Amino acid sequence: MSATRVVVNLPDQRSYDVRIGPRVLDGLGRKVRELLPSCSHVAVIGDANVAPLYGARAKEALNQEGLSVTEITVPAGEDSKSLAVLAEIWQALASKKLDRSCCIVSLGGGVASDLAGFAAAAYLRGVACIHVPTSLLAMVDASVGGKTGVNLPAGKNLVGAFKQPAYVCADTATLATLPEREWTCGWAEVAKTAVLDSDEFFFWLDGASAQLRAHDDDAVREAITRCVVFKADVVARDEEETQDVRACLNLGHTLGHALEACTGYGTCSHGEAVAEGMRFAARLSAAVAGASLEFVQAQDELLDKLGLEPLPFSVPPRELLDCMHGDKKAHDGQILFVLPTDIGSWEVRPVADDVVLEHLDAWARSKEQA
Repeated sequence: MSATRVVVNLPDQRSYDVRIGPRVLDGLGRKVRELLPSCSHVAVIGDANVAPLYGARAKEALNQEGLSVTEITVPAGEDSKSLAVLAEIWQALASKKLDRSCCIVSLGGGVASDLAGFAAAAYLRGVACIHVPTSLLAMVDASVGGKTGVNLPAGKNLVGAFKQPAYVCADTATLATLPEREWTCGWAEVAKTAVLDSDEFFFWLDGASAQLRAHDDDAVREAITRCVVFKADVVARDEEETQDVRACLNLGHTLGHALEACTGYGTCSHGEAVAEGMRFAARLSAAVAGASLEFVQAQDELLDKLGLEPLPFSVPPRELLDCMHGDKKAHDGQILFVLPTDIGSWEVRPVADDVVLEHLDAWARSKEQA
């Protein structure tokens, strides 16, 4: 089966390919040679879970094209998205005396792509990077679009840079080793994209939910492709989120990021937190932006079908509110929400603290009554 190709077209004539399909990792070395002819040394950054599974394949593909490889392994999990781990990566690159002709390759999920992208953006003031996502979440979201970042105690992704990859190699065969919780995590970002995109995507996803949860190859590849096509279009129109177009991708993330920070990174997965944030945003939108209760119910049912049931716990509303104010999406002291008004329709607007707190209180009470 040939790979699916999606092109991310950026301003100033820049573009890069996203290749989606089984075994595309085997051609990684050829793509580095094609895209970066002066490159002789590649640093592959993977986490402790993924590197043992796919590090040898990546290295072999690169070595076959005469490329030297430095392997850098970081601890698995969200805690690795830190300045301390990033500093260790930079030191490892410098110790090998890698120069500006080198390329940094991420191998893994969103943590790996964030670390590798940020490392590449800053090392020697910028070197090339390529992403090899091995999780559903990374394939549909983290590896495409150029956002990178690490966490601070005050909030998620508060320090980072925009760094577009030269290429994204989404080898769907690597999903075979993905734990079920990570599949579910990825479905949240797929659902988010479907809500933002169109009735056609939303109802396709609803109808294909059983196949997707059974990991049907064709359905999974179709879902990934649809998400990448949507995100590529958004990024092409608003690469650095300056026109409120790319901001739509933050649907569910205002509450989601606050939940991750307040509960401790890793307590709930990013996808679980985003799904909870989507449910909250839909209800908030019904109250302040005119979303219908039918839409709220339809989104709830889609998330349920994808295995993203409501979280069984709450966090003190005041604590969440304070955390939202520290989020990078806050503006002029106001909390910004992406509010879906219907499938394929949304708006970004500030919501007053008292309104947010009222809905957080209702959200917390719903957990107590469940």
